[in-house]
Order: sequence, then C-alpha cells, then structure tokens
Amino acid sequence: MNIKQAKEELANTLKAYLAKDELGNYLIPAVRQRPVLLMGPPGIGKTQIMEQIAAEEGVGLVAYTITHHTRQSAVGLPFIEKRTYGGQEFSVTEYTMSEILASVYELMERTGIKEGILFLDEINCVSETLAPMMLQFLQCKTFGNQKLPEGWLIAAAGNPPEYNKSVRDFDVVTLDRVKRIDVEENFAVWKEYARRQGLHGAVISYLDIKKENFYRIETTVDGIEFATARGWEDLSELILAYEKLGLRVDREVVGQYIQLPRIARDFTGYLELYYKYQRTYHVEDILGGKWAATAVSELRAAPFDEKLSVLSLLVSRLSEEAGRVRAQDALTELLHADLIAFKARLEEGAGAGAILFDLEQSRREAMARCAAAGQLDRERRALDQRELELLGRYRQNLLDGDICDEDAMNAVRTWFAAEVDGRKSAAQAAGRCFDHAFRYLEETFGDSQELVIFVTEITSGYDTSWFVEHFGCDAYFRHNKELLFDDSRRRIRAEIAAERAEN
Repeated sequence: MNIKQAKEELANTLKAYLAKDELGNYLIPAVRQRPVLLMGPPGIGKTQIMEQIAAEEGVGLVAYTITHHTRQSAVGLPFIEKRTYGGQEFSVTEYTMSEILASVYELMERTGIKEGILFLDEINCVSETLAPMMLQFLQCKTFGNQKLPEGWLIAAAGNPPEYNKSVRDFDVVTLDRVKRIDVEENFAVWKEYARRQGLHGAVISYLDIKKENFYRIETTVDGIEFATARGWEDLSELILAYEKLGLRVDREVVGQYIQLPRIARDFTGYLELYYKYQRTYHVEDILGGKWAATAVSELRAAPFDEKLSVLSLLVSRLSEEAGRVRAQDALTELLHADLIAFKARLEEGAGAGAILFDLEQSRREAMARCAAAGQLDRERRALDQRELELLGRYRQNLLDGDICDEDAMNAVRTWFAAEVDGRKSAAQAAGRCFDHAFRYLEETFGDSQELVIFVTEITSGYDTSWFVEHFGCDAYFRHNKELLFDDSRRRIRAEIAAERAEN
C-alpha cells in the first residue's frame, strides 16, 4: 500500500488499541495488541506519518532510531540485588530501566499524556548483541523485567534487504506476533503531501513532468546512487531558504540531496528554466490582473512542458495566497475562543491584564506540552506563536493606554475585529488572484486540456481547495462543472459502446 493508506491503517489500529469498554478496560487486551511493522524503501515518509498521527490523535510520540543503541542503553545496566529464597540469601542480577522505556515514562510525567506511540526506526538493522532483546520486546513488550505501559502502540519501521545490506530477517515466531504493513513509494500521494507542506513549485512541477525520477535507487560501479522523497523534500526546504537569502542553487547543491547525478543535473537545468519562466511570464503581474499580449501568445505557442511549468507557477502562488488566508482564519478562530474566555473572566470580576496574562501562560504551557509530546508541527507552532504575540500585544495596549477594566472588553473586541478584517481583506485579495489566473488562462487556452489540468491542481491542492470551498471562485466552479459534465458524458458514451459491443 502507499504511505497515505499506511497512515490511515496505522491511525485505525491506534484507535482500536485505545478503545475501551464501559468499565474502562481496553477492548483489545495488551497481549493481543500487536506491534505494527512498517516495511518499505527509505525516505518515503514512514517517520513523518508517525508525527502526523500523534498530532491528529492527540497522543504522545517517542521515537528512536535503534541503530544508535547498544544492548545496555536499550535494556539497562546490570546491578546486584540481594534476595532471600527459602530462608537463604542470594545475589541476583537486576537491571536499571531501559533508556527507551524511561523516555516513555518521562513523556507521560512531563505532559500528562498517558497514551501514545513508541516508534522504533530501522528495527531490522540492530546490532547482533541487541537483536535478541529487540525481538523479545516486539513479542512481549518488555525489556528484561520492565514492561511498556498500557496504552502505548509499538510501531517499528525497517527497510527491505535490497535497500540495506545490514538488515537481518525476522523469524516466523516474531513475524507471527506483529502486524506487518508493506509500504511502496507513490508520487500521486506524495504530491498531495507536498502541496500541503508548501514544497517548492519547481520540485513539484519537475516531478509532475518526470515522475520516473521521483524515487530511484540504482547500483553503479561507483556505488549506490539514489533520489528519494526525503531528498526532494529537504532540497525544497533549502531552495526556499536560498531564495529568501538571494543565494543560487547550483548543480553541486542539488547533488548533495539528489544523489543520482543524472537526475541532479536534469533538475538543475529545469530549475533554471523555472526561474526563467517566472521572469518571462511575469506571474505576479498575471495574478495582479495585468499581462501583455506577448505573455498570452508565447505561452499558447510554448512546448507542453513549458505550459505545465507556468501552470505550476500559478498554482504555487495561489497556494501561498490561500495558505495565508487559511492561517489568518485559524488565528481568528483561536482569538475568538480567547475573547469568549476573556469576557467570562471579566464578568467574574478578574482584572483584564491578569486575565490576558493567564491566557498567555495557559497557551504557552499547552504549546510546551504539545512540543514535548511530539504533536507540534511547524504550522501549528507558527499559529500558536502568533496567538501568543497578539495576546501579549493586547495586554500591553491595555497597560499603555491605561484602559480600565470596564472599558477593556470593548478595547479587546476592537483589536480582535482588526484580525477579522484582516482575514476578509486577505480572502478578497486571494479571490482576485484566482479570478485573474483563470481569466489569463481562458484567454490563453480557451477550454483546453491546460484548463482541465489547472482545475485539477486547484482541486487537489490542500490550501487552494480549502479556499474555494470556504470563499468560492465562480470561474473554478464553472470549469469544474464542465469538467464533471464531460466526464459523465464520456462515461455514458463508454457504457453505450460497451452495450452495443455485447449485442
């Protein structure tokens, strides 16, 4: 299955393992809660889905790469304990708590979260001395005489032997005690994730054109050469950072991430073309509603790959605009909840400044707990930081303006209204960008396959589809309706043709 399906199956497994009966007992007893074993190529997102599930399900996450551990760190150090058996005293070997299990208990103590995922990466690459202990842990959920707490799902990941010479096979006894999920690379699924994470448009459009270069591992006379999903994502982050710093991404830089020289060279050349198209077609002018006739005629006559690149440029910029609106929308939702809490506390007689300070503290503590539990991704962190910044600003405004508690509600409501207005303004600006992009493409291509591709990209993009759903776009709905009508018409014609063939 692909990584998206694996994530869904893992999330469902977690829900099933954590489900309880009316007496508070787990529906599936701990002894029957098999560890999940994800087997698949390196760099396809096995670790990322663990982080996503922990955040989405509100559970803790403790992650370890097992190859970094020795038998002592995983199992614990031995010490001598005195025991009395049958009236006679004996020296018995005991063990300190496993570092891995201690991390689980530490997270529980620090965050108050009692359930979660213990993720063990590269499980089939452990050292020879540690291998028996890890197999015991998968089978019995214990290191020595210490057991993993109830409510914790063991998720392990490994690479098949064709990707790693140091892997060791699991025996039948172990495999019969795990829930094995085999994961394969899938560009279509990764592309959804890439749009959601805001990966660089050049990376997405290049792989759209040359899907065969998305994931490749080749053995050559010079050794193993490869391009992986992880490599493309990390390269995208670097390109975005370099662009902000005014730095150039050259062949050597690309090769540090895409370690298959032929693909690295090809992408470097494409990246230069991508920047050229950005300058030639003046994407910002198009989104602003102004474009020259040459921008229409040149794109209309351009090779298909060039058209796809320009479409990707437009979609990437629309995704950025829509993402800003979605972030502002999420911020206003958080601030609205803060406003309700602020009003309730004011009515109880608390001081306005003290209320805002308490809100800041509680939000900061919640943010720290989420970070400690592995639930805080970059987007959520940025959102929480903006909320904290505004709460602090409101409190300082009350102090600087010497605003009394009786007038504080109106003042805070006014400041909150400015954020609501900001959301409205951002949505209107993004809406104009959508309208201008559609108008430019209609003028350039008419009702051609390029418009179909563009509508499809808007539909599949996380931020763009969210924006259209919440704020609308007449041109999108018109073209999407026509596309659905054409699909239905083709389906009906195919059914009629099939019936005629049967007769």
